[in-house]
Amino acid sequence: MEKKSKTQNRDIGDTTCKKQGMDYLWLALTAFGGLGLEAVYAFALEPMIYGCEMRDWNTWQTLLHWTVTCVTWGFVAWYTIRKAKRDCGFDLFKKGGSVRLWQWIAAIGCAAICLASTYIDWQGSKLLIEFMQLGALKFIFQYIYYLFEVVLFMLIIVYGQKAFEVWFRKANIPYGGIVVALTWGMAHWFTKGTLAAGLYSAFGGFCFGAMYLLLNRDIKRTYAALCVMFIL
Repeated sequence: MEKKSKTQNRDIGDTTCKKQGMDYLWLALTAFGGLGLEAVYAFALEPMIYGCEMRDWNTWQTLLHWTVTCVTWGFVAWYTIRKAKRDCGFDLFKKGGSVRLWQWIAAIGCAAICLASTYIDWQGSKLLIEFMQLGALKFIFQYIYYLFEVVLFMLIIVYGQKAFEVWFRKANIPYGGIVVALTWGMAHWFTKGTLAAGLYSAFGGFCFGAMYLLLNRDIKRTYAALCVMFIL
């Protein structure tokens, strides 16, 4: 049997890389689409059902919205994790390596920047302000909602990172942070109605992507760190 030339092998390898990269990018966009379904609920479906805009919903309508959104996001997360394992052989829960001292210092610095920017943006503690504004019941549901939101934008980071690493074969650039900055930031620009909100979210998204790399792609460490950076 005639052996394939080096050029043929390289072409096959490039084609495989392009396909696998697209598979990961598609997973990232699927996670982003899952986040976007909330806008469909909030601005299209639920106003028709409730007969009023989101700002006029009562407590139970708001709680139902958050519940339906969380269920949707949970399903999308499960679907992408399962598909990544089945189609790409990617185990999201594979334990990362040990984190060096300089990485911990950089991670703490990154978290501190996010927390400081949140404090300045809210002119105080976001946690306390939301508790005072929402009351205990809505506060609990709001923060459960945040926990699910972190899962999906974390998956955008993870899959976006994998896609560009496959294509460019460089692992020390926060591609996932760039992807989530562009997608999640753009979504906040749309939902919040201001460019400043979109840029603020884009900056946060880039920091989240950097945190994923600093913690050696360990998903449990990353999720805990992102929850602190985003929720607090």
